[in-house]
Amino acid sequence: MKKISGLRELLSNGKKKFAPLIDPDKFSLNEIREIAELSEKAEVDFLFYGGSLVMENDHESYITALKEHCSVPVILFPGNQLMIPENADGLLLLSLISGRNAEMLIGKHVVAAPFLKSCHFEILPTGYMLIGNGHQTAVSYISNTTPIPEKQDDIAVCTALAGELLGLQLVYMDAGSGAENPIRFSMINKVRQNITIPLIIGGGIRTAKQASDAANAGADVVVVGNAIEKNPSLIPELCKAIHSLNNHF
Repeated sequence: MKKISGLRELLSNGKKKFAPLIDPDKFSLNEIREIAELSEKAEVDFLFYGGSLVMENDHESYITALKEHCSVPVILFPGNQLMIPENADGLLLLSLISGRNAEMLIGKHVVAAPFLKSCHFEILPTGYMLIGNGHQTAVSYISNTTPIPEKQDDIAVCTALAGELLGLQLVYMDAGSGAENPIRFSMINKVRQNITIPLIIGGGIRTAKQASDAANAGADVVVVGNAIEKNPSLIPELCKAIHSLNNHF
């Protein structure tokens, strides 16, 4: 049951990183190849693969296409416990610590555990936190949970800290797919100041400035999905904006 492929080390090396989020329901196989080629040229750090509601089931073909055209690790962002294609490089084992739905905290993990045990990719235990954005997003609806209010920085800090103390290895704060606005930078900054594990930020980011602001506020990895679904040519711009911050560290 080998699980170590170096992803933890990559996530913890202090460099600011960018990851496009590839939702297989939003792209054809040909479009997946184009996204992968753009991502390779832009020198993205990871490809995240998945979404809150995934209907596509030929995941191995999609990931094979991604890996044929882009050399970076493909990390699963699973929409359900059945989305475990063997040819990925890692999986975010998401525990929805911002909510009180036991199925999202541990229930679905119990169902998936026997399958995960036989997989050879790296498992990344992740505290997943939904942050409110003024309206219900797909992930809050599917997960049947209430997000942390967008201006309640202290609740976010305590939730992230609890996740770290429980032994989770990453914190992923997400405004949700289709969020009107990104997570407030003051919240990102306060969470970053209070945890030592890597912090991933996603949801509502549509511009290079928003991406660089999130990274500057404390995000170790910035994830963008919806914006690149509408305009894949944003990938180089977003990546450059985030990587430019590494010159200052």
